[in-house]
Amino acid sequence: MTRSAMQARSEGASVAPTTQRRLIVTLDGPAGAGKSTVAKLLAARLGYLYLDTGALYRAVAWKVREAGVNPSDAAAVAGVLPTTKVALEYRPDRPLVSVDGRDVTEEIRQPEISRLASLVAAIPAVREWLLPVQRQIGSAGGIVADGRDLGTRIFPQAQAKFFLDADVATRAARRHHDLAEVGQASRLEETRQEIEIRDRQDRTRELAPLVPAPDAVLVDSSALTVQQVVDRLSDVIATKL
Repeated sequence: MTRSAMQARSEGASVAPTTQRRLIVTLDGPAGAGKSTVAKLLAARLGYLYLDTGALYRAVAWKVREAGVNPSDAAAVAGVLPTTKVALEYRPDRPLVSVDGRDVTEEIRQPEISRLASLVAAIPAVREWLLPVQRQIGSAGGIVADGRDLGTRIFPQAQAKFFLDADVATRAARRHHDLAEVGQASRLEETRQEIEIRDRQDRTRELAPLVPAPDAVLVDSSALTVQQVVDRLSDVIATKL
């Protein structure tokens, strides 16, 4: 797993000018805030590697489901980890995710896996298992990573931290639209309820709850376009290069 993570740094990532600092940039925030879209565009603009940490948790959730394990049984989930191999192969648009050699890139984006991912992400053993992998990928800098505890726990030394948020109605509408685009129809109200449930799970878990890092720049994207958010973050990063 670690070897695959390290190999990913050399695949599909353009190189920023060597005269500039190679920063670690983190984007934390709740579901539907637009983190992934913004992070990918920001990484492309900077010539940095994009790390989709959520894909790692979704991959574990997928394995837990396939193993027939109760995602709320922490001990049982921990028992699955030693025989699990997760690999990320970086592509310009979205990383290719495989579990035990099987391509699960599309499967892990299903709403069911999203719900399971939030449950398994609250299990300390899972977070500890993925911690060194994420840190190793970002060890050389030149990375934009989005998630929920990147600025607070995974990369506390990050030079540029952001917390991206939006009101629940906006986030539900965005998520509903994204699901419709990939053929996963859902009712808007159901999507909103799922986001509210995930918010509670993410914000109240004992280990690494969803909170802004003390030194994070807070950005409310409710009334902003994606490009406006990227521009705002870019302006902040420019002051640190």
